[in-house]
Amino acid sequence: MISMNSIVLYAPEIPQNTGAIARTCAATGASLHLIKPLGFDISDAAVKRAGLDYWHLVDVHVYENVDEYLERNGDDGLWLLSTKAPRSYAEASFGADAALMFGRETSGLPEALMERYRDRCLRIPMKARARSLNLASSASIILYEALRQQGFPGLLQTGIMAVGEEDV
Repeated sequence: MISMNSIVLYAPEIPQNTGAIARTCAATGASLHLIKPLGFDISDAAVKRAGLDYWHLVDVHVYENVDEYLERNGDDGLWLLSTKAPRSYAEASFGADAALMFGRETSGLPEALMERYRDRCLRIPMKARARSLNLASSASIILYEALRQQGFPGLLQTGIMAVGEEDV
C-alpha cells in the first residue's frame, strides 16, 4: 500500500526548502500541496533550470489559498506544525491520511488558522533559545514520524546493495 500522507506548505518563500521537501516527498510517496503565494516559480522550465530531476516523481497540487485547499481536501488528518503550538508531535497519532501543514519561513501559519485547529497544532521540541528548525528539516522529521507510526507503508525496509557488493 502506498502512503497517502501529504506535506502542505502555506505560502513557502524559499525555493531550496520546497525543493528539499519535494525530494522527501518523491522518496516517500507523499504528495506535496502548495498554497499561494509562492516565493518562486515552479514552471517546467524553472524546475529544469534548478536541476530538480526528481520533480516528475512528486504528486504536486497548487491552491490559490487555504480555503481552496480545505474545500478540495477537507481537514481529516490535518495537522498544523508551528513553533507556537502547545504540544509535541510525539503526542500525536498520525493516520495514513496525515496532512502535515507548515507555514511560511518568515512568519509561520496564520493565527486564525491555528486557532481554528488548536487541538491539531504540534511543535518539534527544541531549546528555548533556538528560534526554529529549517522548514525542510522540520517537514522530514514529522513526515518520517508519521510513516514510522504507519509501519513505513510502501517503502523499502532494507538497503539496496550495488552490483558487485557482498553482504559482509
